[in-house]
Amino acid sequence: MDFLTLAKQRCSVRKYKKEAVEKEKLEKLLEAARVAPTAANAQSQRILVINSSEGLEKLSKGVNFHGAPLALIVCGDHSSVFVRPFDKKDMVSVDATIVADHIVLEAEDLGLSSCWLTYFDPEVIRAEFHIPEQLEPVAIIALGYADTEKASPDRHEKARKALDEIVFYGTF
Repeated sequence: MDFLTLAKQRCSVRKYKKEAVEKEKLEKLLEAARVAPTAANAQSQRILVINSSEGLEKLSKGVNFHGAPLALIVCGDHSSVFVRPFDKKDMVSVDATIVADHIVLEAEDLGLSSCWLTYFDPEVIRAEFHIPEQLEPVAIIALGYADTEKASPDRHEKARKALDEIVFYGTF
């Protein structure tokens, strides 16, 4: 399918079947994350795979992952990241966000559903999974097979601002 069709089809899902995500599909999700562009190709992303019942139980202490059978905690490594020299901006959040976007789009292409989660307690997540100090959890991606009807790809006509509200040419 072409990219815009895929992008419009993808939506956040908050109800999942208990069915596990196949190992082959997980590997494709992780490969999509691996090849994602990062600032200065520093590849600061670190991904923690949570797919055991014990891991999901621990995850539930810090985030509502909507009962998904798989979650990926996307972190950035502050010790291995490009820092813009002009203003010293660390690109961990940028890198992790690009990686997370690759994951959710690959999931959609594989027939999986996802929910990008940023409403989580980072200290609980850090403690439960022994995340080292230099790693920052940026997003948690819930993944699995939807157990609900997905939003219409046509929703963007009403749910998104028009291009003339968000795009400027030459100057603001």
